[in-house]
Parts: sequence; structure tokens; C-alpha cells
Amino acid sequence: MSRRKDLERFLRRKQANPGYQGFRGGQTVTEPTPPALTSVVCSVCGRKRNVAGDALPEDPSSFVCLTCREAA
Repeated sequence: MSRRKDLERFLRRKQANPGYQGFRGGQTVTEPTPPALTSVVCSVCGRKRNVAGDALPEDPSSFVCLTCREAA
């Protein structure tokens, strides 16, 4: 169907049933926002890594990246 016909059909259904919210309904699913990233320097290899704020230790200078953890 064309866009015009879809719109006309939607308007007809809306007139017949004022509570009609469309094919997908009123509840749309939204994706959760990703955690904020913080740049931290690894204390072992010295590389800068982007890490989620909740995964950081209390002392950022003692941070060890995943690559260094797996190598050890």
C-alpha cells in the first residue's frame, strides 16, 4: 500500500475507535542507555582504556585492564 492509503486507513480506524493507538500500540520499547564511560590508564601496560564507571575500583590508579588480567 502507499503511504497515503495507510494514513487514510489509520484515520478511518481512529474515527471509528478513538482509543486506537496504531498497529504497534501505545507501549513502545526503548533500549536502555549504555553506562557512562570513563577514560582510565592501566597501571600495568600504561594504555588508556574506556571503562564503565561502575566497574572502576575506588582508586583509579590501581586499575588493571582485561588484557593484562588475562595475561597474568
